Amino acid sequence: MPKKLQDGAKPLLREQILNIADELFYSEGIRATGVDTIIAKSGVAKSTLYRYFPSKDDLVVAYLEQRNQRFWDLLEAELAKYPSHSVEKLLRVFTWLDELLAKPECLGCPFIITTAEYGELDYPGHQVAVKHKEAVLARLTQLGEEANINNAYELASILLLLIDGAFVQRRLFGKVAKVSLAEAAEGLINKQ
Repeated sequence: MPKKLQDGAKPLLREQILNIADELFYSEGIRATGVDTIIAKSGVAKSTLYRYFPSKDDLVVAYLEQRNQRFWDLLEAELAKYPSHSVEKLLRVFTWLDELLAKPECLGCPFIITTAEYGELDYPGHQVAVKHKEAVLARLTQLGEEANINNAYELASILLLLIDGAFVQRRLFGKVAKVSLAEAAEGLINKQ
């Protein structure tokens, strides 16, 4: 096989491992998913997994970083459909999250799930989760400011609590709450 194709296959193996880890970590839990299970399901040698991910912690970080990137790609693509500087754009975040939570494959927030499993503040996966939540808070604040909402940061903080509660409820009960995030967020925004 030409060297060019071999080099091209390397990222595919990394992605294959990462996709299997993503599926298992999200559905079964990180602690419950051993490296040997990931190796068996991905069909790679142990040395191959450790070449790309020197430790399980490195694999967890890569999993969360991939989830983070996917979240932002999807959210920003959705927000691009709406005029900037509008309350409608801010509310769309919550309609989009309602749609996400309603999907059968949604099992909750992978960042909250990780921090529930690893409560140590210095755990690498915990740090990725904190950065994700800080970025969500910053984006909600920005959207609030663009919509000329008073106390945008305080509102964003409450809205993030609402989001996290909805994801925890989805994980805990395995179903979507009867009250939509969009309706709850709209009620909070209208009080501003």
